[in-house]
Amino acid sequence: MPTLHEAADYQPLLRQKFEQVRHRLLARWPTARIEHIGASSLPGAVSKGDLDVLMLVAPKDLEAVRMVLVDDGYTEKTDTLRTSMLCMLEAHDHAVQLVAAGSRHERDFLTFRDRLRADPHRVAEYNALKRQHAGASDADYRAAKAAFIQLVLR
Repeated sequence: MPTLHEAADYQPLLRQKFEQVRHRLLARWPTARIEHIGASSLPGAVSKGDLDVLMLVAPKDLEAVRMVLVDDGYTEKTDTLRTSMLCMLEAHDHAVQLVAAGSRHERDFLTFRDRLRADPHRVAEYNALKRQHAGASDADYRAAKAAFIQLVLR
């Protein structure tokens, strides 16, 4: 896992970056709903300093939007979950979780974010998990993170 950054060191910059990305994505697909997710959206959360964006579109539009984003230079992530309702893409400075509106993926991303935003104790637990796995393999970190996410979503 890469170096972790304290919230005060990266969050103001990534909030600005999110707004820029949000405007670019809406210019390409105006009916989308764009949400800031991931650690950079959580007050006080440590992070690798990366930006995660949730792009919600009508289920029937997901594949068309995916193609637009790929044409714009995004790369589809192949080492992660991919379903007919979820496609994860990356640009050089942010990631987009392209999700069918109304799907369980929408619910999970937003519920996790909103529960942590409402509970600083959970954010502290999340920070502790990240710090514990700072030197661990990506697979070990992902497994621990997945277990934590499931705990929060219960």
